[in-house]
Amino acid sequence: MTSTRTVLEIRELTKFFGGLCAVKNFNLALPQGALWGLIGPNGAGKTTVFNLVTGLIPLSSGEVLFGAERIDGLEPHEITRLGIARTFQNIRLFSNLSVLDNVRIAYHPHAGYGLSDSLLRTPKFTLREKELTEEALEFLSIFKLEGLAEETARNLPYGEQRRVEIARALACKPQVLLLDEPAAGMNPREIIALMELIHFIRDRFKLTILLIEHQMRVVMSICERITVMDFGEVIARGTPKEIQDNQTVIEAYLGKGVAGSAAG
Repeated sequence: MTSTRTVLEIRELTKFFGGLCAVKNFNLALPQGALWGLIGPNGAGKTTVFNLVTGLIPLSSGEVLFGAERIDGLEPHEITRLGIARTFQNIRLFSNLSVLDNVRIAYHPHAGYGLSDSLLRTPKFTLREKELTEEALEFLSIFKLEGLAEETARNLPYGEQRRVEIARALACKPQVLLLDEPAAGMNPREIIALMELIHFIRDRFKLTILLIEHQMRVVMSICERITVMDFGEVIARGTPKEIQDNQTVIEAYLGKGVAGSAAG
């Protein structure tokens, strides 16, 4: 499914927080249709990369290109509208809203009516809101969430909340989806369901996916290529098998002394 066309390219991405270099000269060319992993120990800079790509924090230097267009410097909502969506380490649903409303919110950048239509409740507004609700319900059915449409988001089990968050991200109609530790807090049954879901949405929506994850079972099972970071820098790239056998990666996770003892 992966093509040779690069959909997201990150060039020499660097970020300083004061005197601390959180990300240094990060490069990644993400092919269309890829399911790519980004891993590393805590504090390696992985989420900072996501925050830079999606415009939540400004770059210190470097470039981010989506297709042929530079997107560094754009606002997060502009980047989302162009076709890059993301989830977060900590689930960020509107906890007091229903599952349906959480997904409907994602459709509104494509609503096609203005503020005056909304305030005056014009026929255009009424018709489009009905269409958006129907679209959202149809979308929930794809994720087998239609039975939970009216349920308040905070009342859902953790795994279902994560599913709703991913559904909401996909309702933005992205080409690229960034998943930040989607398996965090999940039990083994939920993790299996998540792996199946990620494969399903990649194929169903013809997405390109970049995944941060600490659960090595998830990364090694579903990712086709993996980039490894440590202390803000890339230390390895390769297939899951190549990464598993990479001594530099083993040392980054276990420490040189422990890794050496394990090898011996």
